[in-house]
Amino acid sequence: MKKTVIAIPARYGSTRFPGKPLAMLAGKPMIQHVYEKASASRASAVLVATDDERIAAAVRGFGGTAVMTSPDHPSGSDRIWEAVKDLDCDAVINVQGDEPLIPTRVIDSLIDVMTEDSAPDMATVAVPGTREILADNPNKVKVVFGADCMALYFSRAPIPYLRDGGTDAPMCLHWGIYAYRKTVLKKFVSLPPGRLEMCEKLEQLRALENGIGIRVLLSDLESIGVDTPEDLARAEARLQEEKRCR
Repeated sequence: MKKTVIAIPARYGSTRFPGKPLAMLAGKPMIQHVYEKASASRASAVLVATDDERIAAAVRGFGGTAVMTSPDHPSGSDRIWEAVKDLDCDAVINVQGDEPLIPTRVIDSLIDVMTEDSAPDMATVAVPGTREILADNPNKVKVVFGADCMALYFSRAPIPYLRDGGTDAPMCLHWGIYAYRKTVLKKFVSLPPGRLEMCEKLEQLRALENGIGIRVLLSDLESIGVDTPEDLARAEARLQEEKRCR
C-alpha cells in the first residue's frame, strides 16, 4: 500500500502576522487545529516542519511530531523536503499551517488521487468563487485549468479575464494545499525559481514552467486561510458558529 505523509510547514516570522502558528484560536494554538485536521485523515504520518523552537515545543506539547529545519529555506516546499527526504513514503501533502479550518475530506481527496496507480506529478484544490469577491484581491490566488483538470495557470490577477462582456466563466479560488509524488518534490526543490514564479510570487508556477503537471480537484467545501489578525477573528467566529450548530 502506498504511504502518504502530511507535512505542515510553520515559521514564526511573518510580515503581516508574526507568530501566527501560535496564535490562540478557540483555546488552542492555530497549528494544533491544523495538526488535528491532518491527523484525522488517512495519511500514514503527520509532522510539522519548523525552524522555530517555540513552535516545535508547542507541537510536542499537544502530542504532535515536530521536525526542526533550516531557517534559510526560501519556501515551504523546501522546508518540507528537508523534513521528509529520509522518510519511507510515496507521496507528500503540504498542508499550510494557516488553514485551521481545512476540512479533512479535502485532505483525503488528495490522498486518494496520489495513491492511484496513475497518480499525477502534483495535485491541488480549487473552489468556485464569486468574481466580485475574488477578482480584485491579489491575496486570493486564482487558477484556470483544462478539460482534463490539469492546471493551465495560477495568478493573483482576475483570470479568466472577461473581454467585451463575454461569457461569465467561473472564477476559481486556489487553496494553497499541494500533494506531490515524493520523487517530484525532490525534483521541484532542485529547480531554480522561474520567471513567472518571480513575477507573481507563486511557487506553483515553477512547476508549470518546468513541465510538472498539477491536477486540480474541485471542492464545494470552504475554509478560512489566516493571513492577518482579522482573518483569525473570522475563523474564531466560524468555530463558534459551528459549535452552536452541533
